[in-house]
Order: sequence, then C-alpha cells, then structure tokens
Amino acid sequence: MWLLFLLPACVAAVLSCIRLVRMTAAADAFTGQEGLRPAEAVGIGLYETAYLAGGPDRVVELALVLMASRGRLHLAHTGWTTVVDPRGRSRLERAVIATVGPEGQCRTDDLRAAMAAHPTVLEIGSRLSLAGLATPAAVQRHTVLVVRQVRQALLLSLVLLVVALVVGGLLDGDALTPLAWFSLPLVLTSGTLLMARIDVYPYTRWASPVGQEVLREVRPPRQHGLTDDEERELLTAVAMNGPAALPDARLRAALRRH
Repeated sequence: MWLLFLLPACVAAVLSCIRLVRMTAAADAFTGQEGLRPAEAVGIGLYETAYLAGGPDRVVELALVLMASRGRLHLAHTGWTTVVDPRGRSRLERAVIATVGPEGQCRTDDLRAAMAAHPTVLEIGSRLSLAGLATPAAVQRHTVLVVRQVRQALLLSLVLLVVALVVGGLLDGDALTPLAWFSLPLVLTSGTLLMARIDVYPYTRWASPVGQEVLREVRPPRQHGLTDDEERELLTAVAMNGPAALPDARLRAALRRH
C-alpha cells in the first residue's frame, strides 16, 4: 500500500531537483557570459541602487517618494495618487505622470503595477543586466519558482510518508521499510536545497553576486534633515530598504499596498 504513496513523492522530488539543476546551469551561464559591459560603464545612481535592492517595484516606490517630496505628486493614505505638477523632470517622472492618466488621479496600487512593467523601468534592469550587476528578471523569477517547487516536493514527501504509515497501519508495526524508501526523496530534496544555499540563492535576488558587492559599498544612510545631501541620504534609504525607511508615517501609509 505504501508504495502507492512513494511513487508520487519520488516523481515530484526528481522533477523539481532536475529543474533546479537546469536553472543553476542557466544562472552560471549568465555569470560566465563574455562581452558583458564593465560595471564602471553603468552609472549607479539612486534608481539603479533601487533596482538592485528591490527590483522594478522598488524603483517605482523611489520615484513616487521623490516626486511626492518635491511636490509633484500627492500620495494619500487612502491609496490614491494625484498629480500636482504635470511637468516631469525626467523620463521616469514623465512616464509616471502619463500612467496616472489625463484625469490626474489613480489608485496607487494600479500605478505601481503599471509602472513596474513600464519600458522605462525595465530599461534600468536591462542596462544593469548587461553590465553583470543585475540578475535577468526571467532568471530571478524562475529561480525563485524552482526553489519553491523543491521545498514543496520536500513537504509533499513528508506528508505522503505520514499518510502511508497511517493508511497502512504501520505506525505501531513494521515502519522501517517505508521509512527507508521515503528517505530517498527526502534526502534528495533536502540535499538539493542545502546545495542551493550556495549555488542558487544568489540568483533569487535582483542583484547578481557582483551587484550585491556594489550594494554593500553604498554608504549607510541617515534618515533625517531636508538639505540636498540629507534628502539624498533619505532617498538612498528608500532605495535600499523601501518605504519602511521613511520617517513620515503618512507617506508610509500612502505606499502601503491596499
């Protein structure tokens, strides 16, 4: 009876681990690419820092915070964004204003989702990927997915083992044989996850291993003041840590997902 539960556990474990190995090979191929632009050729400004730290969503959050702090947008705690000054000072600001629409107001969550997929934001990631500083978005998403699948296969094996022992009435009897066989998918998935901690997990982040070194060199920001230097320090904090770094509770509430 317990063999009927062992089969799906083994299939799920093997398939998920194969996917993870293939994704590891793809990620390694990315880091080994020749012809990548040198990191020095890409200016690492606030938006680039935001992308490396949190991806497209973080870039959009930084843009909204910057525009709100300079009086170009009003971010309400009710979840609405209103254009105050329709003259964008950069491509990204003009894209934000255009995405809000002709009515000059829209839901902040809708604006955030639309801007995260906007070509102006995606171009930042493309430049960083070409320089080897950012993990390509497709690699990052697929890596997160396959790591999750291996975890699910591990959990499935544990659940099927318990079910097999209960259904087969082996809890008080001869459970040694099914335990021995179920150790195969359990060892395979847990071992693969342990190896992934070193070889794969760096690619679950938006920044590549080289990009993560760049982030570590970013000066730790202070979070107060209104001078130009101190404003940049605050914006750097948002780029690195997201809206949670904002000292203004109302602005934090406005950027909370509703």
